[in-house]
Amino acid sequence: MRGFASRIVAGFAVDRRVLTLSFARMADGVGNSFLIIVIPLYVASDVVSGATFGLGESMIIGIILSIFGFLNSSFQPFTGRLSDRVGKRKAFILIGLGGLAITNLAYVFAESYVSLLAIRGLQGISVAFIIPTSVALVNELSTTGDRGGSMGVYNTFRLAGFGAGPVVAGAVVNAGPYALPGGPSINGFDAAFYIAAITAAISSLLVTALITDPESTRANAAANLSIDVFDSSGPHLFDPIFTLGIASLFMATAIALFATIQPQVNARLDQGSTWFGVQFAAFILAQVLLQTPIGRACDVYGRRPFVVGGMVLLIPTTLVQGLVWTPEAMFVARLFQGIAGAMVFAPSLALAGDLAGEGESGSKLSVLTMAFGFGIAIGPLSSGALIGFGFPVPFAFGTVLAVLGAILVYTQIEETLETTEPVPVVGDD
Repeated sequence: MRGFASRIVAGFAVDRRVLTLSFARMADGVGNSFLIIVIPLYVASDVVSGATFGLGESMIIGIILSIFGFLNSSFQPFTGRLSDRVGKRKAFILIGLGGLAITNLAYVFAESYVSLLAIRGLQGISVAFIIPTSVALVNELSTTGDRGGSMGVYNTFRLAGFGAGPVVAGAVVNAGPYALPGGPSINGFDAAFYIAAITAAISSLLVTALITDPESTRANAAANLSIDVFDSSGPHLFDPIFTLGIASLFMATAIALFATIQPQVNARLDQGSTWFGVQFAAFILAQVLLQTPIGRACDVYGRRPFVVGGMVLLIPTTLVQGLVWTPEAMFVARLFQGIAGAMVFAPSLALAGDLAGEGESGSKLSVLTMAFGFGIAIGPLSSGALIGFGFPVPFAFGTVLAVLGAILVYTQIEETLETTEPVPVVGDD
């Protein structure tokens, strides 16, 4: 028992600032993922009205949700590069969290579709200040020997928060209105928006009190922060960080195909919304459980085997989702697709961190975070467009992307880490 407990503690034995930042991202992840459930309900309610420009309700919801991803991803290279220029990470994270808290509160006063679109767009820009600078800070607070583990811990807590939000968001809305002591009541929607704002504020407090920039960040701020597409100094066609970005784009697109075709999935598998929620959560569950151990393992055994293996595993786990006929089989497919994603996430970020020079973590790692964000936005749009050609077609499209991604990382990526023997955990018997 004592040895098992030691392993758990050792699993999160990272720089205190990395752990604090992970907790902060978990808190704002809860609030941000709240909105994925709440905004569609809010749009469909009687609270919101105004011009629809001839669009249907489902299209309006899709546009409002997707504008976040497109603006977030589009701005990340600029915010990541700018944070490299000025040599600061903490300030950028706080700007983003402040913007997130303010825009979460702004939903309380939004009564038109246009205002919702504007607020969601500003949220996307705000989060663009957080993501590349957070990942860059984790990278700079790590060393080559523990970078994978640090990225794994960071992603574990971030995804745990993101996965927890939707579980309780619907309940918060449905349980309203809430009576306030000695004052008026608030409806379920406003309660959800207040909770989202509070979680962003909690994240801001944690970062303000417990996070500091490494002393070397400003001193090493790089002058040349361009992103190379082709490998001008090595034996391969494409630059390795660019290759990892393309692979992340393909992977994110493949895993996001499932999100927007709930009616078709439920009809094919003869299941209810509860089963769909369980299947959706299976991917996140695998991520939460495996990010940290896989990150630790890639510090010992190298990054490339996990990235290549994850992209290869993504191929059958994506294809089979278009072929299964039972809820249980879809759950298993989603679970193993989550394992594939976990094998790629942390090792890819760690590998990009290994390759990034001093003072350029923000611009280099933003290639991966930007690509992943675009994939998350492109996936639902692709499945919505392709599902009319037959249920297997979106998943076949994702499978093709997974194949291309696997070929790219296998042929264009070299191992940069000198592997070492595993270090025994104190307390092992």
